[in-house]
Amino acid sequence: MLKGLGALGDMGKMMKAAQEMQSKMAALQDELDTIIVEGESGAGLVRATATAKGELKSLEIDPKVFSPEDKEMAEDLILAAIKDTQARASKRAQSEMGKLAESMGLPADMKLPGM
Repeated sequence: MLKGLGALGDMGKMMKAAQEMQSKMAALQDELDTIIVEGESGAGLVRATATAKGELKSLEIDPKVFSPEDKEMAEDLILAAIKDTQARASKRAQSEMGKLAESMGLPADMKLPGM
């Protein structure tokens, strides 16, 4: 019996697991494009939606925001809504990554490659 075959078998298992993880990561990346998150500012005066990857999809602005004397406030509310949406997108992506890691028997907070 050859001693090296056991190590080669283990290496094969590791390669298969790595390929499976890569496949699941690619599928998750595609899924993150379809998950929509919403953020807001000014108690809902400005709302933004984005994918879980953080790509801004839409922006809704209540007409009350458009007062000429409050231009800076409107800009601040818009920026705050976008930042809120991006933060929620990042949190959702991390949550989805945690689910993927746990499904593979890894700690949920483990940083997987590509994220």
